[in-house]
Amino acid sequence: MNVGVSDPLTQQRPTRQRSALVEALANCHDFVSAQDLYARMTADGTRIGLTTVYRGLRDLEAADAVDVIQASAGERLYRWRPTDEHRHYLICRACGSSRPVDSEVVEEWARRIAADSGFAAVEHTVELTGVCTGCQPTTE
Repeated sequence: MNVGVSDPLTQQRPTRQRSALVEALANCHDFVSAQDLYARMTADGTRIGLTTVYRGLRDLEAADAVDVIQASAGERLYRWRPTDEHRHYLICRACGSSRPVDSEVVEEWARRIAADSGFAAVEHTVELTGVCTGCQPTTE
């Protein structure tokens, strides 16, 4: 992935580390922690500091370029957002795999609550967890 001038991290000049971070995150198919992303990047030979990974993920979050969830242990997990659209995910509690879900009903509900209450800039967090078919015990 060539981030170039459209670097979603900040208005700062694109750097090799920022570009590598965006590419590594975009190549993750599920949510990943900063430390796991750092481990993957260094295992692939990328020279980057853990602090740079944390800073980059924070900047991506501020730019609305990633989806963020809170793991059960309190750790923040990140997933590249391929579109500008806010998304919700169903996440396997056993293996951590995730898939986006249709959440228009939730979005409409949030808009209605905001309108009915007179609140502005309403945000919401919805986390759906379960056990994927690959992790469910077999009944043989």
